[in-house]
Amino acid sequence: MHTLHRALPRLARCTRQASTSSDIAGASLAAPQLDYASLARDAESHARNAALRNVDLPLDTASRLTNLYARFRDLTSRANAKRHEQRELGELVKKAKDAEQRQSAIRAATELKPEVQRLTTEVSELEDKLRALALLLPNTTHPSSPHGAEKNARTVSVHGSERLPVDQARDHVAVGNALELFDLLAGSTVSGSAWYFLKNEAAQLELALINYALSIAVKHGYTPTTTPDVVRSDIARRAGFRPRDAGTPIEASQIYSVETPRGSPELVLAGTAEIPLAGMHARQTYEPGALPRKLAGLGRAFRAEAGAGGADTRGLYRVHQFAKLELFVVCGAEESEQMLEEIRAVQVEIFEGLGFPFRVLDMPTEELGAAAYRKYDIEAWMPGRGKWGEISSASNCTDYQARRLLIRHAPAALGGRTSFAHTLNGTAAAVPRLIVALLENGARFDVDGKVVGINLPKELQPFWVNNPKRDLVRWV
Repeated sequence: MHTLHRALPRLARCTRQASTSSDIAGASLAAPQLDYASLARDAESHARNAALRNVDLPLDTASRLTNLYARFRDLTSRANAKRHEQRELGELVKKAKDAEQRQSAIRAATELKPEVQRLTTEVSELEDKLRALALLLPNTTHPSSPHGAEKNARTVSVHGSERLPVDQARDHVAVGNALELFDLLAGSTVSGSAWYFLKNEAAQLELALINYALSIAVKHGYTPTTTPDVVRSDIARRAGFRPRDAGTPIEASQIYSVETPRGSPELVLAGTAEIPLAGMHARQTYEPGALPRKLAGLGRAFRAEAGAGGADTRGLYRVHQFAKLELFVVCGAEESEQMLEEIRAVQVEIFEGLGFPFRVLDMPTEELGAAAYRKYDIEAWMPGRGKWGEISSASNCTDYQARRLLIRHAPAALGGRTSFAHTLNGTAAAVPRLIVALLENGARFDVDGKVVGINLPKELQPFWVNNPKRDLVRWV
């Protein structure tokens, strides 16, 4: 397992009250606040939903959930009744008219105390079991999401130029090697397989793509944000992030751990800026009018999954580390579905500017992961690979992350009462995949079929750092 020996400091931000220095040091979050009543009431439906999403649950999950909640509700009621009795005895002690009445109330309260403590402990232990079972359930699913595997994805729209025919000469590995754009061998020597060095125009392209995508995000009201690449494992789990290889449900090996001193919180490398951006809002309660909050977060994504075999692991398509600009939104429940469409529109604007053919897919249930209520994927045509390749996704996670990270807001309609916010995320630029698409669609050849340069969209030119020693790029 790869390890790091130093962790980045994490900062906390609050809305209703300022954080103390001890808060910033990182007190652990309280337990997730799940809607046990709703989960138990529709336990069979939630179990069927998990099956549709290919989430492996124990066969008796629905019945156990129902029974545990019934016991929890009954025990909580009994504990509350005893606490009420305890409070009444306390009042009687205060208001006793004589010493005998006071002593009688004190004796009764003393006898009651162990029972209250016992019931409180039993309620806590039972809730731990109930919570552990409920946390196995994925988010609910949008009624319009297709059912089944990836092949059942529904095409929402197709964009960009006409597709080039399949052509192995356009393979991004061949093009990149010929033009000295990256060094995969050195990456393997230094770090292992699926690591790489970007050079020359490819390195410039990474910076240009990030700044181009960021400029469009900012135009649409997203706040530029840089994120820690190291996060607490608890934050990653609460965000529902479980990167996994195609066909491999094992998640333990998919996240890089960070070596920490004994007794310190477990740290991991973030698989996406979505994780620290979600954690940034943990324990917050937003006042009326404070939402939506829209962030464009830049970070490095770390994926241990890249080590699996197969054609998709060649070159830059599936790698262990990459630069990524992520859109993240916190909003009210009533606006999250429309916000997902807004994120998709921003993504379409970004990719239309890059010129290559791409399509938007409404993803089926088995592709939603744990957190997403609905997810769109965007795939670019990659003629060198001979197929479509995912370059982006956008997800509405409803209150799945918010309940686990304790992100609340106080809608005006609730008159000061709080409810859990909704969170959404979408990829604005996953750099290596975009480089693959641009190289395979933009490679330029001479009359003998030798690759001599690349055509890049003129929308990137304002963000380009010219290198007078090389003249490979033509702006189109």
